Amino acid sequence: MEHVDFIEMKAGTAEEYHFLERLETSYNQGLVERILNALEETAHTLSGYRVNRLQHSLQSAARAEADGADEDMIVGALLHDLGDSLAPYNHSQYAASIIRPYVRSEVTWIVHHHGLFQNFYYAHHYGGDRHERERYKAHPFYQSCVDFCEKWDQKSFDPDYPTPLLSHFEPMLRRVFARTPFDPQVIGEEVSYTL
Repeated sequence: MEHVDFIEMKAGTAEEYHFLERLETSYNQGLVERILNALEETAHTLSGYRVNRLQHSLQSAARAEADGADEDMIVGALLHDLGDSLAPYNHSQYAASIIRPYVRSEVTWIVHHHGLFQNFYYAHHYGGDRHERERYKAHPFYQSCVDFCEKWDQKSFDPDYPTPLLSHFEPMLRRVFARTPFDPQVIGEEVSYTL
């Protein structure tokens, strides 16, 4: 079979869906390569900073690693801004959806909310509420997100910070994305993303 015969999903047969599942499984084995390519492309987005977006992401991950963060958190720091070019108004949620099947729920929650939490550093310059993150004050991952932003994200625009190449983080990406998606032993208990 080269392709399915159906033109409406409800008309598909079990044989066709098993065929599609095999193709999808094969395609998904290239996920890390696609992520690496997408990260490389971030070097050409969002100008005006003293580092490009790829350098920012590498620096965030390097700072997390230097602080002794585990691989889930380092990968979260590396990928946290991956959605900037395709989802500029909800890049945090975009990046969180990529990592969600593979990392513990705390990391997904932090990546999902880091954009809002970053507002603390600049929203008041635009007339916004820099304390908007306070609505999550009672959430168990609130402080972890504050720390992520303070220690790794907001300070990773330094062109002089010793930052490894993307190849340094590739083995971590491969290990994390080799996990069984949505393994409850990895992701743990699902958490609420809203109040």
